[in-house]
Amino acid sequence: MIRSLALLCFLAVAVPTLALAGTAVTLRSQPVSHGDSVTLGDVFDGVQGAATVAVIGHAAQPGLDTVLDAEAVQQAARRLGYDWANETGYHRIIVNALAGEAASSSGARPVRAKAAAPRRGRAAQALTYARNIMAGEMVSADDLVWSSDAVAPADGVSDPDAAIGKAARHALRAGAPAAVHDLVWPKVIKRDDVISVVFEDEGISLTLQAKAMADASVGDTLDVTNPQSKKVIEATCTGPGQAVVGPRAEAIRAASYQPGGQGRLLTASLH
Repeated sequence: MIRSLALLCFLAVAVPTLALAGTAVTLRSQPVSHGDSVTLGDVFDGVQGAATVAVIGHAAQPGLDTVLDAEAVQQAARRLGYDWANETGYHRIIVNALAGEAASSSGARPVRAKAAAPRRGRAAQALTYARNIMAGEMVSADDLVWSSDAVAPADGVSDPDAAIGKAARHALRAGAPAAVHDLVWPKVIKRDDVISVVFEDEGISLTLQAKAMADASVGDTLDVTNPQSKKVIEATCTGPGQAVVGPRAEAIRAASYQPGGQGRLLTASLH
C-alpha cells in the first residue's frame, strides 16, 4: 500500500496518454516467416487486410530461427490497430524461417519454433551472430540466429536472452558462435541522466522525464527523482535512457529471480 501511494505521488505531474485498445490478436502456436521479412500475419492470428503483410522484422535464412523482441512486436501491432495482451509475459518470440528449395540446396534443415533454451534434437545447432558487430555495440534480437554450420565453444550461449542487450567486448564476426566471454552488460543509464520513466496498466500509459540517481544496466533497479515533485522512487531499467515502474517493473524483477533463471527474461515457448 505504501509503495502504491509513493508511486501515485511520483506520477502525479505526469501527462497521461490513453492507449486505446485495438483489435485483439493471439500469438500463433508456430510462427513461421515466408521470405526475407517477418510480418504481423506471420506472428499473430486475427490480423486482417494490409496489416497481414506489415513488416515487423528481418527473417533469418531458411531453416533457421529469427529472435524478435516481444515488446517491440507488441508496439508494432498497436501502431497497426491490434492488441496483443502478452499475459504470459514473453520477452522473446522465436520465428522459424520457412525452409524451401534454397534451404534444401544449402543443406539447412527446418527448425520448429520453440523456446530459445537448449532442447533435445537441437544439440547440433549453435547460436551465432547474424552480422559483424563492432566492439561496444549492443546485441539485439535480430543479431542472433541458430546455425548448424557452427560449433558452440565451452562457454557458448545457449539462450538468446543471455546475449540480447549485452555489449561486445571486441569485434564479433558474422557466423561466429556466441560465447559468454564475448559479451558484457553495458551501463545504458548514467547517474544524473534525464531518462523517460513509463507506467503502464490496463490501457493507461503515463510517461515523465526523471533524473537517474545511479548507473544502471538493462534489468537493474535504480532510484529516480521526479524533478517537479522531488519524489524518489525505484524504477527498473529497460534500455538506454528508459525505465519502467509499476506492474511491468514488478514482472521484470519476478522473471529475473525465477529459480534457475539466472537473471534471464522469459522467452516464448512455441510448439
